Amino acid sequence: MNVLIDKFDVFAGGFWLTLQICVLAAIGALILGAVVAVLRISPVPPLRAVGTAYVTVFRNMPLTVVMFFAAFALPALGSNADFLRIPGLEVVFTRLGTDLPYFRFALIALTLYTAAFVCEALRSGINAVPPGQAEAARSLGLTFGQNLRYVVLPQSWKASIVPLGSVIIAMIKNSALIGFFGVVGDLSQSADQLTSAEGYAFIPVAIGISIGYLIMTVPLGALLDRIERRQAVAAR
Repeated sequence: MNVLIDKFDVFAGGFWLTLQICVLAAIGALILGAVVAVLRISPVPPLRAVGTAYVTVFRNMPLTVVMFFAAFALPALGSNADFLRIPGLEVVFTRLGTDLPYFRFALIALTLYTAAFVCEALRSGINAVPPGQAEAARSLGLTFGQNLRYVVLPQSWKASIVPLGSVIIAMIKNSALIGFFGVVGDLSQSADQLTSAEGYAFIPVAIGISIGYLIMTVPLGALLDRIERRQAVAAR
């Protein structure tokens, strides 16, 4: 167990990088998932088809395949994910010290994959809004966009919080794959470095890595339980 003390800086660095990519991927997935959810409930059939196709593909595709495509197919196609070099986000990458191609590839994969599940969590919240609310809004002359903005989405967020939190927890655990696809310095890659390159025993290293993930997931799970209990009390 001395590895936990001797290599604390390695564990801390891996935790910090994993936390960074999880936060950025969660933000991206929430934004993209909200867009796809709007497409799925759109009154325009082609838009609904696009949203449905996106969710169907990514919900039924293993994350390892998405990661493999992002980490190996994109570079083979000549892309370094430079389209993420946008004002604001590029500054964030630079300040975090993560402006690296494989970090961007992993971020793309986690975001695309998680957005499909975010979409369904949001759609479950939208479906929880009584249909009469949307019908009343339409009778008042509100457009589809106004109906979503002022009536449906504000009410759906409350019902979506717990499912969304569960999706984010799953994404944090899924992030364990990124170290095997070229990202240097995350928790899983740090474990591989300590066991393979430096010869430390696997079990103590695995315990250290597990603690890192528990620090991220347990508080979020406790918060979701608290929110769920409060919602149950309010519904009585």
